[in-house]
Amino acid sequence: MLSVSNLKAGINDKTILNGVNVTFDDGKIYAIMGPNGSGKSTLSFTIMGNPAYKIQDGKILLGSEEITHFSPDQRAKRGLFLAFQNPVEVPGVPSFSFIKTAYNTITGQNLSTYVFNKMVKQKLSELGIDDLLLSRNLNEGLSGGERKKMEIIQMAVLQPKFAILDEIDSGLDVDSLELIASAINKIHANSGNTIIMVTHYSRILRYIKPDVVYVLVNGKIAVGGDSALADKIDKEGYGWIRDESGS
Repeated sequence: MLSVSNLKAGINDKTILNGVNVTFDDGKIYAIMGPNGSGKSTLSFTIMGNPAYKIQDGKILLGSEEITHFSPDQRAKRGLFLAFQNPVEVPGVPSFSFIKTAYNTITGQNLSTYVFNKMVKQKLSELGIDDLLLSRNLNEGLSGGERKKMEIIQMAVLQPKFAILDEIDSGLDVDSLELIASAINKIHANSGNTIIMVTHYSRILRYIKPDVVYVLVNGKIAVGGDSALADKIDKEGYGWIRDESGS
């Protein structure tokens, strides 16, 4: 179980999260929704330990272990993963080598190139993702959709217990959205991991059914519910939540 208790955090001396309380149980699919500027990405980065985001108060627990002040690599080794909204381009770094190094570091293994390549190709074949992406440098010259696929490749290989997907649906055409949603569903079905999807819109939730939907408004969880809540937001927007919550 991953839990956040009274979390207050921000960046550049600006407080963005104003006391977030939320729990993510093992094996479930969650959606974190909310209007622009509500703190969704800040919550993602803070949970993952991005040093630019400063925690002012509160705790982050993974099971019974407090990880509030752990480094990103310590969190990754404990099963946390973040797929970025805007994956950065890393010129000159081969994608295959990057993912292999990450896998060996997180798992403590030292797989040979042959064994690792065989494992990765099998996973990508099951997900319907072309392994040619691994022959490119990390995100260098890739389209937005290809970069999102690269994030999913990393998730499939690293097999995190808790995968935070920060607007994985942004910038995708319909075909790419369906492929990525299908891959996420397959990874979840095979591993039983926890998926936390951060999104503005409900379109990806037509393909990936969340068990729980939380709405973040002004740095706090304003309301929670099942997938019907996402449908209501799709039809009515976020105004009614602000009215009811007083946020």
